[in-house]
Amino acid sequence: MSLGPAGASLNPDQAENFEDMEKQFAVKAVQHMTTYWAILEKMKGSQLRLTKMDDEICEHFKTDFPEFDPTETIDEDKMKSKEGKERWRNFMMTYEKKIDDYNFGTMLRSNPRYEYGEKETIFAMRMQFYAIEILRNRQGLNDWIYEQAHA
Repeated sequence: MSLGPAGASLNPDQAENFEDMEKQFAVKAVQHMTTYWAILEKMKGSQLRLTKMDDEICEHFKTDFPEFDPTETIDEDKMKSKEGKERWRNFMMTYEKKIDDYNFGTMLRSNPRYEYGEKETIFAMRMQFYAIEILRNRQGLNDWIYEQAHA
């Protein structure tokens, strides 16, 4: 879809149906969220690989965000602040040509101790999801989902 050149004004009479686009995005985001949860119920997160580049993504994330504690609730305001956006943009651009849909919007649990829910879920880019969930999985923080499903 093209909206025209950057900075150009948008003519609503010529724009595609944004409501349909939003619905399509919501459907894809929910599908991604439910698929990931279903996988975590079938396999311990500590045994799961999300991409072919998990090792690289994890090491890069720990280098660029050494203060990130995967056991804690994500500070969404900090993540989406001007400085936070810049740090994440620099991190994500590394994967522009390496990871499909690296900048596609998805849902991310703000804390690994909770299921997806209205207050426990934030909107994030796919690379943010990968970086955070790979680290959580490596530390066994999502294994409880499998254990709960098989109790």
